[in-house]
Amino acid sequence: MKLNDQHRERIAACLFLAPNLAGFFLFTLFPVIGSFVLAFTDWNIFTPPKFIGLAHFKTMFMTPDFWKYFWNTLVLMSGIPVSIACSLALALLMKDKLPGIALFRTLYFLPTVSSGVALFILWRWIYNPDFGLMNQFLGALWEAGAWFVGLFGFDPGPFPAPLWLSSERWAKPALILMGIWLSAGGPNMVLYLAGLQQIPKELIEAAGIDGAGHWTTFRHITWPMLAPTTFFIAVMSIIGGLQGGFEQVYIMTAGGPGGATTTLSFYVYDKGFEWFEMGYASAVAWFLFFMVFIATLFQWKFGRGAETYMG
Repeated sequence: MKLNDQHRERIAACLFLAPNLAGFFLFTLFPVIGSFVLAFTDWNIFTPPKFIGLAHFKTMFMTPDFWKYFWNTLVLMSGIPVSIACSLALALLMKDKLPGIALFRTLYFLPTVSSGVALFILWRWIYNPDFGLMNQFLGALWEAGAWFVGLFGFDPGPFPAPLWLSSERWAKPALILMGIWLSAGGPNMVLYLAGLQQIPKELIEAAGIDGAGHWTTFRHITWPMLAPTTFFIAVMSIIGGLQGGFEQVYIMTAGGPGGATTTLSFYVYDKGFEWFEMGYASAVAWFLFFMVFIATLFQWKFGRGAETYMG
């Protein structure tokens, strides 16, 4: 029995899709289902899993360290509004077609395509308390008599520079500053550039004819027209902030000092692969999934309003 052309196309499509589907089932679907099952078991890799119901979730919610690390995650996300504002400012500076503008756009986007590990090592060197650029810069200002440097922990003692990543006071602000630098010129800037290109020039020209200045034009035309882009960037940044934080913490601070920079994602890794508490780690991971799911529902509920406004 000969196959017709339609059957041949279906078989060819299945063959082309098979590697992707196999990877999805093997590396995504099955691990997700497995982690959900493990969240209700006690398993340390070396012994068979033992079903314990909701015990891990009860332990998690009653553990002070869990709430401390959840708070750390939220604090590290506090730089998101500043990062979004910086991305918008860069996009406004880069929107005009000026000589050499492509080079500047590339330079600002470069940290995004660079290796994250290399960037984290670079910033760890910048924050080094002995020879890092940050302390050298603040030390020079201190010697020049800049009084405001004291706000960064300087004093006239023998060790005037703050120990950035080894200080509970400054570790989180140091990571927030690095995060703003990494994300300001990245995809968010590109999204804003695309959004700015969609604003009708007639509106800007009409505002100029009516005597509106740059700030008035931005406030009443540019900013409202960028509402869908801003909303999308904000939601995706919140989701990324809840899920992220592992690489920089693992490389720069290892969760220290005293757990001051431990995030939920790093907490999952520590419990799962350092202490082999796979069941408890899975429970924390599913709590993290629940928080991301809430953020996604928020986008579905309120995102359509922004899209309607743009239309």
